[in-house]
Amino acid sequence: MIILGLSGGFHDAAAALVVDGEVVAAVEQERLSRRKHDPSFPADAAATCLAIAGIDAGDISLVVGHEKPLDVVARHLAGRVRSGPAAFVPFVRSTPAAVRTQLAIGHRISRWFRERSAPVPPVQYVPHHTSHAASAFYPSPFDDAATLTVDGVGEWATSTIGVGHAHRLRVDRELRYPDSVGLLYSAFTSYCGLRVNSGEGELMGLAPYGEPRHVEQILDELVELRPDGSIVLDQRSFAFVRGGAMTSDRFHRAFGGPPLPLGTPPGQREADLAASIQVVLEEILLAMAAEARARSGSPNLCLAGGTALNCAANGRLRREAGFDGVWVQPAAGDAGGAVGAALWTWHEALGNPRPTRRGDGMSGAFLGPAFSRREVEEWAAREGLRPAVIPDDEERARAVAARLDAGAVVGWFTGRMEFGPRALGHRSILADPRVAASRDRVNAAVKERARFRPLAPAVLAERADELFETGGPSPYMTFTVPVKGTGPDPATGSDEPGGLLARLARVGGPIPAVTHVDGSARIQTVDARENPELHRLLAAFDERTGCPALLNTSFNRRDEPIVCTPADALASARHLGLDLLVIEHLLIELEP
Repeated sequence: MIILGLSGGFHDAAAALVVDGEVVAAVEQERLSRRKHDPSFPADAAATCLAIAGIDAGDISLVVGHEKPLDVVARHLAGRVRSGPAAFVPFVRSTPAAVRTQLAIGHRISRWFRERSAPVPPVQYVPHHTSHAASAFYPSPFDDAATLTVDGVGEWATSTIGVGHAHRLRVDRELRYPDSVGLLYSAFTSYCGLRVNSGEGELMGLAPYGEPRHVEQILDELVELRPDGSIVLDQRSFAFVRGGAMTSDRFHRAFGGPPLPLGTPPGQREADLAASIQVVLEEILLAMAAEARARSGSPNLCLAGGTALNCAANGRLRREAGFDGVWVQPAAGDAGGAVGAALWTWHEALGNPRPTRRGDGMSGAFLGPAFSRREVEEWAAREGLRPAVIPDDEERARAVAARLDAGAVVGWFTGRMEFGPRALGHRSILADPRVAASRDRVNAAVKERARFRPLAPAVLAERADELFETGGPSPYMTFTVPVKGTGPDPATGSDEPGGLLARLARVGGPIPAVTHVDGSARIQTVDARENPELHRLLAAFDERTGCPALLNTSFNRRDEPIVCTPADALASARHLGLDLLVIEHLLIELEP
């Protein structure tokens, strides 16, 4: 039985293909359209999934959407009506497009099949947070687990608690809109001059530069945190229900003035606010996790929803929430809902058992398209390139390790593309983590992004404990952990020479390029079975330098998605000024 899962309509549209309970392909629409966070109907992603699996549209048994369109429209309309006359202009501007997007989903599905001369299979819809919970539980390595999903909003739910056992999943506790942990964090994201739905990670990275001096003020004036982890937002300080802005004049008065204009470099005020809301977020999630543990009685926790991409909060949950195991869906945002909707239908709706497997069911998140050696050779010939050809895997790893040791920044393109927002060594930019200059070059010159943002290390799984206080495997970059031999720099205050970045210059330890100012790192542990090519390169670099880690960041230009094809990789590598581009067995030297 072949189930096509779809997500989209707001951001991060995607398609996933589940064949007899196994996730065989999953692709985000943005990687194909080249429009970051593309919300549109995932027509190209669905077609690519079929091509990966080698099946036709007529073979699909069932199509499942990741949320219920009518309920989304009802929530949108109710929110605007609740706000009264103040919401009139946002209502007029946003409602037609929102209603059209949601109500046209069934028509778009039917048209997609008709364009391929295929019969339209039955179409079903799974609630948004049920899809998230299913995406976390069913691929997890646990036979039973509590589920916790936290995001901005689905239909009405903004956070849910559930419990899964064997092939059964029940979501039985929810927090409802407009009380939303995700929207609370996004409000501070917007106020600090960052873009909602993409800047939340930047806000998390900014937090260690500040002091959490506003925690009590936030909990006193903006949000009531209850013992069970539920919250109540004081809507007088927020404007998202009306549409348009995230925050109100009352919010602005509380924190010293209007929001920082979008794109303006943050200062100490923003760093302190980031630190404060990060602490508040972690306290809320710890309370929610305690409630989930009490209700489920399970020693395991599965996380999904956009907030589950906050790896600093995930690190605290793994250390402090009292669970034996914590697993985070690598595509925790809306894209992962396509996987969850399909798996929920197979297991819960149709009653099929879960397979016995070693590890999790996400195949390392390597679920996108790949390109054969013949395909990349033919592409290189069409481009007029003269690459070095090194068919032997070990020899190629040693050659690239030597270039990294000499200071090169390398574009690394191999195997199937990652599903989810993290580059995990198949579409990555790699550099030497032992020198801070790697961080500065990659952030400022290569990625064209704020220098305060941390970069992540990929490390041999079997050597990870030598450099990090790991607390367990982290193959998907979903946990922040302490770096051994370092500690947080205690200096704060905008009167420091050079402002916030003066602290970054003082970061030391064995791998300063991937160590944040608080002495932490967003770690990726690399296993030889799931990720053999990157593991082989890390081993070669370790043999040469004694360092089992590399700086690993996503292979993309600023404000563009991660590269998908060899052509994407070459265009990005040239624009970014990389030194070497590795595409499968081809090594392409790039001119400065």
